[in-house]
Formats: sequence, structure tokens, C-alpha cells
Amino acid sequence: METIEPAGRRQAGAQERAEEDLRLAARIRLRDRKAFDTLYRSYHPRLARFLTNILRRRHLVEEVLDDTLMVLWDRPDSFAGRSRLSTWLFAIAYRKAMKALRKQDDPVEDIFEGARISAGRSPEQDAGDSRARQALLDALARLSPEQRAVVDLTYFHEIGYREIAAIMDCPVDTVKTRMFHARRHLRRELAGELSDWI
Repeated sequence: METIEPAGRRQAGAQERAEEDLRLAARIRLRDRKAFDTLYRSYHPRLARFLTNILRRRHLVEEVLDDTLMVLWDRPDSFAGRSRLSTWLFAIAYRKAMKALRKQDDPVEDIFEGARISAGRSPEQDAGDSRARQALLDALARLSPEQRAVVDLTYFHEIGYREIAAIMDCPVDTVKTRMFHARRHLRRELAGELSDWI
């Protein structure tokens, strides 16, 4: 009996999620609050992480996240089904985040402040991990918002370049160029491979 590779299982799981998203979106068009709640709970953590990496301002993340998900409730017919629902939602979130960034010029809040100390580890381990985490965050912070978005979608959400291009409304080559420059910057800033850090 042949076993499915982990990547195959991941792909099958993604396809099942995409089909379930379409079923829930159809119910939302009929004003089904339970379907909206299900999608909200499913996408809230993913979109929050994505927006946090782009915006780096906690107060903006929640505002943009709520605005993004309200598009799904207020205008469900604007999702035409030409892409996955996830692509559509990430694209809305990205556009709203970039718009919010253009309007903001206040100082950046340290959103990782509470996550620096891990219980059950030695102070030396914590200090080393904290320095490494801070070095990564500092290096990522020096990327443009567009480059941070590409890195985040690729490494944290496992989204391919074609779908990222749809989310960011740009050509695939632009996504590749942004990733190239982001990797080059991070390689200069950090020792080792990017995958060692993320």
C-alpha cells in the first residue's frame, strides 16, 4: 500500500480547507452568522500573524483585521470565486494594511515584548534565544513592508509565489524579486540560512 508524502497530505488538506471555505462563503451570502463565525475563527489567527508582521502596530492589526473580515460579511458577493477564499482575504488584508501604513507615522510598538522569556529554561538559554529572536526581528524590521509580506506569506503561511502575487496584486516576477532582495538582506544581517531563523 502506497503512503502519501507529508507534502501530499498538506496539499490534500489545503484543498479540503479551500472547498470548505467555498461552502461557508456560500452560506454567508445567505446571511448565515454561524458560517461567518466559523470562517472568522479560522482566519483570525492567520490574518493576525500576517498583519502583525507587516504593520508591527498592535492597535492597527486589530483594526485592519476586523475591517478585512467585515468585507466578507458586508459584501460577500464581492468574492467571485476566481481564487481561493484565503487568497481573496489575504489580498484585502494586504491592501488595507498598506493603506493603514501610509496614514501612520507614529512610533512602532514592541509587539513581542511579552514573548521574550520562556519558563523552564536557564537564563543563559533565554538570553541566547532572546538575542537571536531580537536579531531576526530587527533584520525583518529593516525590510520594506512589501518584502516582509512576501517573507511572511512564504515562510509562515506556506503560500506559493503565484498566490502571493494574487494577494499583493503584482506580477509573480515582482514577488520573486522582493523575496530575492529580502533574502539577500537577511543573509547579510544573519549568520546561517534563513530557514535556520524562521
